[in-house]
Amino acid sequence: MPTVFTKIIDGELPGRFVWRDDRCAAFLSIAPLRPGHVLVVPRDEVEHWIDVEADLWGHLMSVSQTIGTALQRAYNPDKVGLMLAGLEVPHVHIHVVPINGVHDLDFANADTDPDPADLDAAADAIRGALDDLGDNR
Repeated sequence: MPTVFTKIIDGELPGRFVWRDDRCAAFLSIAPLRPGHVLVVPRDEVEHWIDVEADLWGHLMSVSQTIGTALQRAYNPDKVGLMLAGLEVPHVHIHVVPINGVHDLDFANADTDPDPADLDAAADAIRGALDDLGDNR
């Protein structure tokens, strides 16, 4: 059975995409830790990050870095955090989050009912920053 992330990538469930290519996709979290919280997800369903093939892992990190640069531009946080947890969905996903402190990466602080207009605005801001950077996937 496909994971929820595969269903989002395949268009069976809605997603606010900021990046798509033949190997991965990046879309906003529906329970953001901070505004602009993006998930970078391989198209291949791999449950554990240690099982991701090295070339794909390099690609995921490259895309995460590009997304992180866009988040820095769009939100001007102290840092852009990157986190792997892997407990929520059995499909590798990298959390890329604009942060001002380590507390911003605490899942207990996730917004479980974000305003859809805020999510749309975040996606637009990130896409705009990617366009400014010359990356508009």
